[in-house]
Amino acid sequence: MKQEKVNKRIISFEATLVQALKQMDLVDCKLLLVYKEDLFYSIISIGDIQRAIIKGIDLSERLDTILRKNITLGHEHHTVAELKELMQKYRMEFLPILNGNRELKEVLFWEELFGPEEHAVAALHVPVVIMAGGKGTRLKPITNIIPKPLIPIGDKPIIELITDSFVKVGVTNFFVSVNYKKEMIIRYYEELADKNYRMQYFTETKPLGTGGSLHLLKNKLKETFFVTNCDILIKQDYADILEYHRQHKNEITMVAAIKHYSIPYGTVETGIGGSLTSFKEKPEIQFLVNAGMYILEPHLLGEIPDNTFFHITDLIEKVKNRNGNVGVFPVSEGAWMDIGEWKEYNKTVARLGFDK
Repeated sequence: MKQEKVNKRIISFEATLVQALKQMDLVDCKLLLVYKEDLFYSIISIGDIQRAIIKGIDLSERLDTILRKNITLGHEHHTVAELKELMQKYRMEFLPILNGNRELKEVLFWEELFGPEEHAVAALHVPVVIMAGGKGTRLKPITNIIPKPLIPIGDKPIIELITDSFVKVGVTNFFVSVNYKKEMIIRYYEELADKNYRMQYFTETKPLGTGGSLHLLKNKLKETFFVTNCDILIKQDYADILEYHRQHKNEITMVAAIKHYSIPYGTVETGIGGSLTSFKEKPEIQFLVNAGMYILEPHLLGEIPDNTFFHITDLIEKVKNRNGNVGVFPVSEGAWMDIGEWKEYNKTVARLGFDK
């Protein structure tokens, strides 16, 4: 059983970045063992691939072009305490163990040392804004009865899964934009027992868009903060996104998911007179799409017009036009879950194992 688990995490050093991303999504992991000629060669993490994308490296490049020289590995002489320390320090889901000849002798998984305890993540202490005021028209007829944020996935509504994901990393302060059926959302959280975080609500008197409603927080938020739609889940270490935002001195960082599309036909490109210039058999293309999560600096709240419908993308354009820093943090397609429409809702329920 364990060997099968290890085998699913093995990839060739000749594989491409996009192949590694797909394998990570398929296995639901963030780390792979890289092999060369049937021997252990290195490891590749989701962070390595994300940093490559940020540098502009194409997803068709081979893994061996981005492999780090210095990687964290265990050795036979390490004690259990030392192995635990390594895994906690670098938040590793598994640790390869080598012998003196740098041959792979064992792969130690997080749960073997720590049991069912949650995988280690860095603690954050920043506010989170949840945009929960929309009518959810694409999810009718259920949204005629309950607001979209309270649509259940398993035994919890989507908005509680969002708050839970941030509470796990130390967030205790939430601001929730409400409008449509707001009393139901507020009452739900008031009735939750043992809630160790604070929910503050702000109400749109009319639809203001994701950007316009943020203006209502102008005098309440004084530090860097996350913004998330109420119909998405991002399976990513939020500390990595925040670190990227701060390292690049961004005013806004957008989280974007890598979407893969396979064209089931041969495609052609032509030149003057219809002459064939290129032909590709069933090509696969990738796009980065807006995933609905952002990090903002608080001074931007003053740049949002008062009582005006204003998308957060309008704010992004405004910052770009004055040459401000806007960054994009990529996540894999499988790390982005959406319930904005029924097709995506059903995929998310299945992904989380609630369709059984």
